[in-house]
Amino acid sequence: MTQAIKTTSPAPSPFVKQVGLLIRSARQGRNLTQAELAEQVGTSQSAINRIEHGSQNIGVELLGRISDALGRELINLEDRPRHTHLRVHGGKKLHGEIDVKTSKNGAVALLCASLMNRGTTRLHRVARIVEVDRIIDVLRSLGVSVTWTDDGNDVEIRVPADLDLTHIDEAAGRRTRSIIMFLGPLLGSHSRFELPYAGGCDLGERSVQPHLIALQAFGLGIKAEAGWYHATVSQETPQDVSIVLTERGDTVTENAIMAAAVHDGVTTIRNASPNYMVQDLCFYLELLGIEIEGIGTTTLRITGRSHIDADVDYWPSEDPIEAMSLLTAGIVTGSQITVRRVPIEFMEIELATLHEMGLQYSLSAEYAAHNGRTRLVDITVLPSTLRAPIDKIHSMPFPGLNIDNLPFFTVIAACADGHTLIHDWVYEGRAIHLTDLTRLGADVRLRDPHRLDVTGPTHWSGAEISCPPALRPAVVILIAMLAAKGESVLRDVDIIARGYEQLQERLVSLGADIETFFD
Repeated sequence: MTQAIKTTSPAPSPFVKQVGLLIRSARQGRNLTQAELAEQVGTSQSAINRIEHGSQNIGVELLGRISDALGRELINLEDRPRHTHLRVHGGKKLHGEIDVKTSKNGAVALLCASLMNRGTTRLHRVARIVEVDRIIDVLRSLGVSVTWTDDGNDVEIRVPADLDLTHIDEAAGRRTRSIIMFLGPLLGSHSRFELPYAGGCDLGERSVQPHLIALQAFGLGIKAEAGWYHATVSQETPQDVSIVLTERGDTVTENAIMAAAVHDGVTTIRNASPNYMVQDLCFYLELLGIEIEGIGTTTLRITGRSHIDADVDYWPSEDPIEAMSLLTAGIVTGSQITVRRVPIEFMEIELATLHEMGLQYSLSAEYAAHNGRTRLVDITVLPSTLRAPIDKIHSMPFPGLNIDNLPFFTVIAACADGHTLIHDWVYEGRAIHLTDLTRLGADVRLRDPHRLDVTGPTHWSGAEISCPPALRPAVVILIAMLAAKGESVLRDVDIIARGYEQLQERLVSLGADIETFFD
């Protein structure tokens, strides 16, 4: 009987996903399409696609044929891979065109919001990343049916009449801060529930207090003990609610919006974030029949309803953080590449800052995203001589420079002539991770937990670095390795999969020389 690597759960196991990642990396490294590989090993292109997404069982015999076709031993069945590493041969020019994938933050919010709908939610072109998988694991543990289409791009969600909150997946919940966005949706249907403490990137303390302050207006009370949030919901909530958020945070705004959506009455939210994931959430809720005034502004007026039952299809918008990541790869390697499907509304300050630094680029005419609401452009970056900006670079709530795009300006500033001050006023711990760029030759100095002094230009050279426990700094270091001459190794890169789908393979498609390997 043919031995098989398989998962008995609806969600693919980490090992099956790792096998798929290895196959994708090796196939793209040999410049083979899925169809070409399928023909060589005697299977279908759709089967290869499912295998690469970790959603199809693969027998040892087929795995051997794939290994032969790709010219490498993919795994040792006696010693399963545990740590993922990248080997980068840098100093190469990139070239070509690449599409921006849909937003990770948008997908996570939409998955949480789907809890409010008793109809069927179909989300299209959803990012297949670890953060999304964790939220789906939690949803399934509550009794929610979550099914991926055969091509691995779309997900269908059906919520039962009664959620089973007693069997929530504690392990998955503790590995993502996004679990806190279950608070808003659950307020409308439960008087008591528990959520595990949230985790995520190592970025210093991030208080959940703004969430609790905002949701008190809907009767939420929280007691934290023994690693759990114990929530109680009072039924004595006024019909009309007015909230002023104490901080203009994205997830805080999303939680308040979702609580308002399931509240019979009118809710006014002031100092709301109008950022991209918040707008995605509002567009989806409108399809569910929720009336929302002020989308894209800091004041929202929401007319909610306690019972929502609608069959809807929604296409999340493209991710401005991934767009910035890809553009940065072209900038620091002095390459000409075109990044397509960039959500321009959420990149204008970044582009204005890059223009000030001397970057040459061109924009296509605007066109609509699949959701019909988000404005997209194609951006071509050209090899440019960069200079340090006159003022410091810092983030601000939208429409300012996005906090998650700020780290990319550290590696860009390291390529520019002169001195740049990077001010990361939100996170206490993130700036220190960016000092790892010194290992690759950059002059990056920590002034305090929030500020970095960067002096360029840098003569990049290869090095071996352990991946920092924070998503954006990890990607920044990987991008710097593309510019560094010689061989670099980035160890323990699993955190990158939290926010990016097949990032290394997609960089390879632009001409980068990156190899995935395991211990």
